[in-house]
Amino acid sequence: MEEVVLMKGNEAIAHAAVRCGADGYFGYPITPQSEILETLADLKPWETTGMVVLQAESEVAAINMVYGGAGSGKMVMTSSSSPGISLKQEGISYLAGAELPCLIVNVMRGGPGLGTIQPSQADYFQTVKGGGHGDYRLIALAPASVQEMADFVELGFELAFKYRNPAIILADGVVGQMMEKVVLPAQRSRRKEEELIAQCPWASTGRTKGRKPNIITSLELQPDAMEQNNLRFQAKYKLIEENEVRYEEINCEDADYLIVAFGSMARIGQKAMEIARESGIKAGILRPITLWPFPTKAIVRYANRVKGMLSLELNAGQMIEDIRLAVNGKVKVEHFGRLGGIVPDPDEIVTAIKKLMS
Repeated sequence: MEEVVLMKGNEAIAHAAVRCGADGYFGYPITPQSEILETLADLKPWETTGMVVLQAESEVAAINMVYGGAGSGKMVMTSSSSPGISLKQEGISYLAGAELPCLIVNVMRGGPGLGTIQPSQADYFQTVKGGGHGDYRLIALAPASVQEMADFVELGFELAFKYRNPAIILADGVVGQMMEKVVLPAQRSRRKEEELIAQCPWASTGRTKGRKPNIITSLELQPDAMEQNNLRFQAKYKLIEENEVRYEEINCEDADYLIVAFGSMARIGQKAMEIARESGIKAGILRPITLWPFPTKAIVRYANRVKGMLSLELNAGQMIEDIRLAVNGKVKVEHFGRLGGIVPDPDEIVTAIKKLMS
């Protein structure tokens, strides 16, 4: 049954993974996401659901364990924070190239390099543009609450298996570390092998009687065949863009100025919007829930209706590029962000809105 508890965002990820019937987690500790692995170790799901939980010897090992589990049709996942995700990039590209479903969690910290353990949103480029090599995409979900941290585990797996593509929960350190009330889903059973084979006929399961064995690989040496693979990928990505865009709009109907923000910055932006409206400034906020596919069409609708847009990010300005591409010069778009792990005050954002008005 469902359960209402108070917990951190990272802890909610772990509890939701067990409850949605995940088969395996392979990870490595790094701040500010270490509680995911620690919570799973404390829950000991191998004793209750049979879920495998393993601290790998490195981030590279963890993502390749995910590759193996995903290749057998299992619901497998990993988590890390920014530098660790960088180490996983080759394996993520392999997973995308082999069309294997899995769930990746990135609780972002500041960079570049080792940077800081404080929160950031500076992995937008890495995730939305594809941090590894080749023409591939990740389905990217951006939670703004502990509840969404829990909810997006099941949603991430659902989308990953629907499209045979890696999905990522792109959270920031604020959402990972803050505590809120969360409704955890009811416990689901893991799939039996017969169900797995029926649902994932492409998987290598060792059960080859009566059918050809499946070979899981991202390698193709023939240029024509590799081109056809990539064309198939692009058609799939177009289908995802048509069907899986998710976003939230608040007070946008009469807005003169539109804030675009995700994750924790959307929460701060919402408070700034309320303060701005109290002073007579008609501000609204659009929160992308999927960073890819990006809500381009939703933003385009406001290009001829508002006087300006503010891209609100905990970075030096990354999402703003996609906003500007969407509006194509039809409206002024400015960026406001803080770096180094500094989380802004809503009043700072109101000041940025007033500057946009000038």
